[in-house]
Amino acid sequence: IATRDPDRIYIEKGNTHRLSEVQYFTFEPHVHIPGRQYGYKMENIYYFSGTGNAKNAALWMIAEAQKYNVKTEMIDISRIDRRNISTPEQDSMIGFSSPTHGFNFPPVMMKFLLRFPKSKFKNPVFIMNTRGGLKFGKIFFPGLSGITQYFYSLMLLLKGYRVVGMRGIDLPSNWISLHPGLSNSAIQQIYERRKETVHRFAEKIFNGKKDLHALLEIVQDLLISPISVAYYIAGRFILAKSFYANSNCNNCNLCIDNCPIKAIIKVDERPFWTYKCESCMRCMNDCPNRAIETAHGFIIGLLYLINIFVLSYFWSAVHPLLNRYEGLGYWKYISWLIENSIVIGLLFIAYRILHRIIRFPVIKQIIEYTSLTKFTFWKRYKIKKIMKQ
Repeated sequence: IATRDPDRIYIEKGNTHRLSEVQYFTFEPHVHIPGRQYGYKMENIYYFSGTGNAKNAALWMIAEAQKYNVKTEMIDISRIDRRNISTPEQDSMIGFSSPTHGFNFPPVMMKFLLRFPKSKFKNPVFIMNTRGGLKFGKIFFPGLSGITQYFYSLMLLLKGYRVVGMRGIDLPSNWISLHPGLSNSAIQQIYERRKETVHRFAEKIFNGKKDLHALLEIVQDLLISPISVAYYIAGRFILAKSFYANSNCNNCNLCIDNCPIKAIIKVDERPFWTYKCESCMRCMNDCPNRAIETAHGFIIGLLYLINIFVLSYFWSAVHPLLNRYEGLGYWKYISWLIENSIVIGLLFIAYRILHRIIRFPVIKQIIEYTSLTKFTFWKRYKIKKIMKQ
């Protein structure tokens, strides 16, 4: 790391011995070049990734850490026991990399961070959230973080960590339930730009500086924070019941085997998406037969019918019982929870019925041809293939 004697610095306080004065010594990668405040023995990055964006961001950080001779480890939280997490060692840096779902971390990462042990040594920590970057023409559009950075940074501070990095990484949006996958050239250009972003981010924090870039976006992120709450309470469950396997499905079980949180099960010899689904898009993007689609027509039509008939009838029926509460300031929140509980319950029943009747050719044709993901122009997000090229 440092070949000249004057450049050698030892971060152990009070150590005044020269190497020539000792018979044995250990050489560990936590020495650093003069002018840098900190040295780290190791870096652990915990990540969750559906289609590869958050994993690639973590890999870039690992590559940067290795330039500083820091021992590194990447941990996929979907593959470990998330109830038993080791306490970080002294002189180790901790990182978290995860996609942004509904302007928040997906529940699997949320729960992991809540369970993450307290720091005994005020370990430095950084958070990266990958978010939906887009490109139209020559213009690159950033995504939005919502509460991903602020809530969890505050929580880690309360657990005794030093937050040294907060960065949203605008990697290509993979949410193809809502829009087609980006072109290969757009994906490559976005990746090239954001790899450099991660390089600068890593360079700062490995040199003892802080990069809290996310704080510059706090106003816009706080403005959309109510959406984060709404998505967590209701939106993610609606999206979970929008996936189905079309007539191209050959029961290869790839989606079931590769689901990072085991949210897909086999029901009546067909893939069935449970409410555990976090819409990470791995199944839809990885399916070799384009057999997994979003039932746009089913979801939109069902929500319309529930709103027009069920909710209207419900409120007219219970109005005499509940009208005395309507003047309360918090009533609108209670009514919103009631409505969404009804919607989610009926959606669960309707999805079960759909799963059974989609075997009939007429139903299958209706569902498939009212799905935008059926059409060839609705591209999938194939980052693994593009990165290999």
